[in-house]
Amino acid sequence: MLKSVEIQRRQSEIRQSLAELVGKDSPTEDETRSMGELDNEYRANETRYRAALIAEDEERRDAKDELETRSDREYAELIGRFEMRQVALALDEGRTLDGPTAEIVQEMRNQGGYRGIPVPWQALELRAGETIASGTPDPIQTRPIIDAIFPDSVAGRMGAEMLNIDAGEVEWPVVTQGASVSWQSTEAGSVGSAQAFQTTDRPLAPDHTLGVQMKLTRKSLKQSGAAMEQAVRRDMNSAISAELDRVVFMGVNTEGEPDGVILGASNYGITDTGLDAEPTYANFLTEIVAFMSANAIKSPGEVMALMHPELFGYLESNVNETLQITEYQRLALLMTGRKPTGFSPQNIVISGNAIDTPTESPPETQMLMATSTGGVAPIFVGTWGGIDLIRDPYTDAASGGLRLTGLATMDVTVARPAQLRVLSGIQIPSS
Repeated sequence: MLKSVEIQRRQSEIRQSLAELVGKDSPTEDETRSMGELDNEYRANETRYRAALIAEDEERRDAKDELETRSDREYAELIGRFEMRQVALALDEGRTLDGPTAEIVQEMRNQGGYRGIPVPWQALELRAGETIASGTPDPIQTRPIIDAIFPDSVAGRMGAEMLNIDAGEVEWPVVTQGASVSWQSTEAGSVGSAQAFQTTDRPLAPDHTLGVQMKLTRKSLKQSGAAMEQAVRRDMNSAISAELDRVVFMGVNTEGEPDGVILGASNYGITDTGLDAEPTYANFLTEIVAFMSANAIKSPGEVMALMHPELFGYLESNVNETLQITEYQRLALLMTGRKPTGFSPQNIVISGNAIDTPTESPPETQMLMATSTGGVAPIFVGTWGGIDLIRDPYTDAASGGLRLTGLATMDVTVARPAQLRVLSGIQIPSS
């Protein structure tokens, strides 16, 4: 029982005793002395009561914070014990789900929208140390947020923020016109007129669904231990991650794909500079200076760059005669401020998947530069619910195999175009 409650009850008893004593016309000496003692105790309890309330208020605040985060922690721990092999066996043999896996699936089904067995995105994390004896996975680290699924993906390294949405659309109002400033030109003059505060919405809508298919052989289904668990996670993780990296940057906004950041630069309002020539250090410097002029960055080290391996090869093969370093090392030195040799800069990402292979004559490629400004990610990737895993028992029935189709709904948007710049038409001469 709380101390304040105990004091309140004692105060009530004292008031009741005092009421009885005060009601007497001629109290005895003992009763008079008792009234004095009760009065002193009552006064002292008032001070103790206030002190107890102050102490308990801090305890309540601590408990409130714990309660607010406990549900997230408990769900994260539950996700860490989700077993993909249970899902596969349930789809193949009709085996009943149990334990945390059944609890999570039931919770997701209550939100609706699944034909098959729903799988949370966090369950795709690759894990280690899972045991068959206890039936409980032992992940190295449990992460409750969607960003943890593809921590090493190109989109993640380029600062994209991944959000999980239960249902409906999500919009970010971005300020396009705000407060105006001006000086009073004369003593009695006006400081200028105000302009309307205007915003534009950057929506994420569940209009794009990705299908992920995998084939499980009869042998793999019988290997119901950690090997199968990791195989399913690894296949789905790598397949979704690779396609996600591609459409985030090179999505064509047709045939079900979302609008990619590079190919859809004009739709997002992103500045696209057509180089139409071989790249030089000055071209990259111009783009970084443009970020600074737009107040998007304070130093070149805040910029992340994405390029194709062929562009990297071209820059690395060109040696600056004056500095005796390659053009790639020179760019890396600009963007990191570190020595240009013996390191791999983290803010320069090289990918043959996120940017299409040059096929023109002469071959032309693109380069994307991005930055996070004021804690706002340059790119948002939205996913809806979990992965809807549906079985196909007929295609591979003759071999006893099982085909699974995972349906994942996602979309891409850009919050502030000023945080991104595209350099296109970069020509790479044939060697």
